Amino acid sequence: MNPTAQTPNLTWLIFALLTVANWGVYGVFLHSGQAAMADPENGRYKAYLFVGVAYFITAVLAPLALLAMNGASWHFPAGGVLWSLLAGTVGAIGAFCVLLAFGAKGSPAVVMAIVFAGAPVVNAVVALAMHPPAGGWATLRWQFVLGMMFAALGGMMVTLYKPGPAPAKPALHVQAPAPVQAESPLETKDQ
Repeated sequence: MNPTAQTPNLTWLIFALLTVANWGVYGVFLHSGQAAMADPENGRYKAYLFVGVAYFITAVLAPLALLAMNGASWHFPAGGVLWSLLAGTVGAIGAFCVLLAFGAKGSPAVVMAIVFAGAPVVNAVVALAMHPPAGGWATLRWQFVLGMMFAALGGMMVTLYKPGPAPAKPALHVQAPAPVQAESPLETKDQ
């Protein structure tokens, strides 16, 4: 008996968790990039430009190399092209809206909590609308509906009850030593 034949393949879970890790730091890194541009007016657009450069490297050059190395067909069906372009467009608009939220003084922790709590709910609703479950919406299990409610509630709770920033450290006030006065020649030590 082959032990690997009965072991479930969890490669998908590893990739899912890698996505969580990458997207989990996305907002923090994006906000840091915007701030590091040192341009309060246009820093978000400059940061977004380099997000686009990174997308070009990772989402255009890397797949082109993989397709070439794998000897893939260069036939791209229209439906696949249109849906993929739509996916890239909504992803890029979402990234841009994150930057706009930061620019409107949204806290990265709050903005990303709303995004990552709300996105699964939107994903579930759109996926169900596009691909209804067998038997219709009435067949949805209560655990699924409760999970969507918990996701929305979790985003709201993180937004409302996020910890505040650490108090500013008081500036150190160093008192200068009093100037030393020279002894007057009239004063003597005996007095």
